[in-house]
Amino acid sequence: MSDLLMYEKEHWPSYRHIAGIDEVGRGCLFGDVVAAAVILPQGLVLEDVNDSKKLSPKKRDMLYDVIMEHAIAVGIGYADAAMIDRINIKQATRLAMKQAVERLTVPPDYLLIDAEKIDAEIPQLSVIKGDATSQSIAAASIVAKVTRDRLCQGEWDARYPEYGIAIHKGYATKLHREQILALGPTPMHRKSFMRNLYVEEQTLF
Repeated sequence: MSDLLMYEKEHWPSYRHIAGIDEVGRGCLFGDVVAAAVILPQGLVLEDVNDSKKLSPKKRDMLYDVIMEHAIAVGIGYADAAMIDRINIKQATRLAMKQAVERLTVPPDYLLIDAEKIDAEIPQLSVIKGDATSQSIAAASIVAKVTRDRLCQGEWDARYPEYGIAIHKGYATKLHREQILALGPTPMHRKSFMRNLYVEEQTLF
């Protein structure tokens, strides 16, 4: 197993508060892209923390509580469908990440970001597959995923119950695509993502 504190150990001698940053929901047809920034104490090892996609929902929920208990600071950022349509998903993701960093109650000295760069004066490193190689980024991926899933299963599903948001979390499943075609997109659907959907459906029939 790789050392998930490799990047943190490399920078801790120079930087006290290192924030890991990741997002979830980039590929969804519906809802916000959600980013999290997490600062963990130096030297803390959190067992089982890993890329959120590799963990069961039950495990993610358990680790979310552990992270929130031990973290020095946690910030959450959001970019909604209208913002995604206006500036594109890549820029919206960066915006949500920047917002997450700005919402940290303890200012970070250094940023470890999963495969992105953000507009900030703080020194930063873009880490490819960071959620699988950095504990801080993995923790952020878990916090972002649990935060977004809870919105899907609660507030967003209650707002648009016919679309099955609690089941597919806004991703382009068969059920979701069928409901969009039958009912039309909601204000929370990303219009810029719909074009491909309709093209795909036309080629199916």
